[in-house]
Amino acid sequence: MKSNIIKYSLSISFILFLIACSVKKDKFINRNFHAVTTEYNVLYNGNLALDKGLADLKTTYQDNFWEILPVERMPSNEEALLPGQTKNPNFERAEEKAVKAIQKHSMNIAGTEKNPQMDEAYLLLAKARYYDNRFIPSLEALNYILYKYPLSDKIYHAKVWREKVNIRLDNDEVAIKNLKKLLEDKKISGQDLADANAMLTQAYLNIQAKDSAIATIKIAKETTENNEEKARYSFILGQLYESMNYQDSAYLAFDDVIQMNRKSPRRYIIQAHAKQAQQFDYKKGDTLAFVEKFTKLLEDRENRPYLDVLNHQIGLFYDKQEKNRVAEKYYNKSIKSTSQDKYLVSSNYRNIGEIHFREAQYKIAGKYYDSTLLRLDERTREYRKIKKKRVNLDDVIKYETIAQQNDSILTVVAMNDLDRKKYYDDYIIKLKASDEKKAKLAAEKAEKEANILAANNKNTGDPLKQGKDNLPTMPKDGGPSTLPPGMGDMGSIDNNSFYFYNPVTVEYGKKEFSGKWGKRVLKDNWRWSSDTNLDSNNADEEDLSDEKETDSTALAVNPKYNSDFYLKQIPTDTKLLDSLAKDRNFAYYQLGIIYKEKFRENELAAARLEQLLKNNPEERLILPAKYNLFKIYQIIAPAKAELMKQQILSEYPTSRYAEIVKNPSVEITDEANPEIVYNALYKKFENNQIREVLAEVDAQINRFTGEEAVSKFELLKAKVIGRLQGLEEYKKALNFVALTYPNIEEGKQAENLLKTDIPKLEALTFSKEEATEWKILFPKKFPLDKEVKNLTDKIEKYLKDANAVLLKSSNDIYTVTDNFIVIHGFSSKESANSVLSVLKEHKNYKIKDQAYIISTEDYKIVQMKKKFEEWLQLNK
Repeated sequence: MKSNIIKYSLSISFILFLIACSVKKDKFINRNFHAVTTEYNVLYNGNLALDKGLADLKTTYQDNFWEILPVERMPSNEEALLPGQTKNPNFERAEEKAVKAIQKHSMNIAGTEKNPQMDEAYLLLAKARYYDNRFIPSLEALNYILYKYPLSDKIYHAKVWREKVNIRLDNDEVAIKNLKKLLEDKKISGQDLADANAMLTQAYLNIQAKDSAIATIKIAKETTENNEEKARYSFILGQLYESMNYQDSAYLAFDDVIQMNRKSPRRYIIQAHAKQAQQFDYKKGDTLAFVEKFTKLLEDRENRPYLDVLNHQIGLFYDKQEKNRVAEKYYNKSIKSTSQDKYLVSSNYRNIGEIHFREAQYKIAGKYYDSTLLRLDERTREYRKIKKKRVNLDDVIKYETIAQQNDSILTVVAMNDLDRKKYYDDYIIKLKASDEKKAKLAAEKAEKEANILAANNKNTGDPLKQGKDNLPTMPKDGGPSTLPPGMGDMGSIDNNSFYFYNPVTVEYGKKEFSGKWGKRVLKDNWRWSSDTNLDSNNADEEDLSDEKETDSTALAVNPKYNSDFYLKQIPTDTKLLDSLAKDRNFAYYQLGIIYKEKFRENELAAARLEQLLKNNPEERLILPAKYNLFKIYQIIAPAKAELMKQQILSEYPTSRYAEIVKNPSVEITDEANPEIVYNALYKKFENNQIREVLAEVDAQINRFTGEEAVSKFELLKAKVIGRLQGLEEYKKALNFVALTYPNIEEGKQAENLLKTDIPKLEALTFSKEEATEWKILFPKKFPLDKEVKNLTDKIEKYLKDANAVLLKSSNDIYTVTDNFIVIHGFSSKESANSVLSVLKEHKNYKIKDQAYIISTEDYKIVQMKKKFEEWLQLNK
């Protein structure tokens, strides 16, 4: 009986379940069944997935604290995903659950939704699509809620989310209008009120209305119940004040973040400290309090993930205090800290580069600038600025190296013998100390590595067969030996750190021996030496077993420790010394101009130009140097500027610089303007006045030395050389321009020509195939005389008499001393021969000049490579 009751109960329950599953019946049991199932099953799991996706987003999202933060975090869109990255699957799962709830539990009966959980299902659908960066589908879901469920308790929430989507779709004006209207409704409250003001802030930020954004972010900050949001909104408020130069208000806003302490995520607190540090007055502020504060922050274990930010700020502090070494130390600590902030790392490299630049260590500065550029966005203005500075630094490095090296040589040359000897003796003492320090460090490193290797062998064993002490041994069964070749007769070895088993210690031993004894011949009494020659190493008839005697022998053997080694290298040739002095002076002049024009480093520019004038430079550099000093001193030392002005006017009263100094507002005349002179010269080049340009271009290069336009004259000279002297000389001239002006447009053009055009021209050879166009060639010497005029007149007469419209003549330059009178336009060699016969035999012409028939292709090669003689040999 009891079993029957259970059986009937189960049957009835099953029937009721089937009845309740129907979404077409508007019954109490149906409505509540689907509402409960939707809320506590499908939507519950969907919301869990959404929350998990948001939690993942908070941990993976990287805020850019160098800019005003967005109000909310968003995952990267599909186009911005890095290789290997995928979309967050939790948002996809949330969407699936929302769709399932709608498809299986929606009770749309007679146009009315009977399941009260459907508005939440569509809201979950909209959110999942929103965080998946699918804004149009999200907007459709939200509009459906607003249309179908106007009385829903989530209606304000849906309206806020609709405007979030509008903002993401760049409909900021629409969002502002709708949010303002929404906020006029006094019924909106709680988190919806906070979210509405927060999104209104974002819309204002997008249209750069910062005043309005400040007002709304304050309301969002006060009304939100989420501490993480409260800290973020406070930080954004501080950034807004900072961007509008309200420093006191910004400081207080950042302080609000700090005072939240553990209620705020640590990243906001650290960044707030950094923002306050940026407002610190490095001249009048309490430096002790600053150092104490940041020292405590560094020592706090909770701040370990943010050591990059803290060390950077301390580095900035010491940088402003001009304590360069301490600043560099903290910048390097910041770099070594694990940091996801690329701009912070690039800032560290940039600041270290600036330190070395100020200290005139340009090679080191250049390396740090290179590291900076690797981490900067190429589209930013800062990247272009540093890139330009780095390019200009190549010239600085080049000329500073020349100036320092040549100065050093010339300084030693000017010393007497005693001073030279003392100079190099002092240098050798410093060199020895440096080498000893390096040797000691190398020995310590080798010993450490040897100990590590021995410990590893002892703990892990050698992959080869090993004996008692973890060393290779001879096998007991007569198998293959595990000893190194030649070690089979050595017997047992008890020391597990045998010297020659460690390649590191062996290599160090070789270097140490070579540095101390030099190269030694394998023979008895190898320590004896009677000659300082490194290669001979003959015996010195003296026992060197004593340590003191050993050191003196090492000094005799190693040339680095012998002053004679350096004294013998001092140049004595007058021409070489003059060349060194000339190169040094030009380097100082170039440095002065580069610092003045490209870096605006007036102090450095003045120092280099003043040094130039002390070096007794060539005449052509004196006046430009004084003029540039005059312009620099007008900015940094007016009294010195007046003195320099008087020198220019008294020593060079008729120069163009004197004219400019007397009347700065006067327009520079055509002859004084390098650009105008260049343009006039280039026009002559285009008009085939090649020889005239060659006669003038060198004078203009000397005249405008130091001007930016000089590279244009150099490239023009290369073209003239190519036109008159041929491809090989053209190549040399282009190479000079490319190497001398590598970072200027003309230098880059020359480099491009060398890489692309020159190889193609070099590959051209005289062709023996039948050509399609021919010429008649009359070689003539330059300057042209009456005989040449008579020839050209007869050619013109023939062309007119024959009415040969397809033929034309020209007077082509070949070399400096030779020209070609050319008749162009023959379609075959036979037609050219026919015309040449007429010119030679007809009574009206009777031309007796030597003539040649050449194809157009071969003529081009003759002109480009200057190989007329070679062509003659091939066509005998």
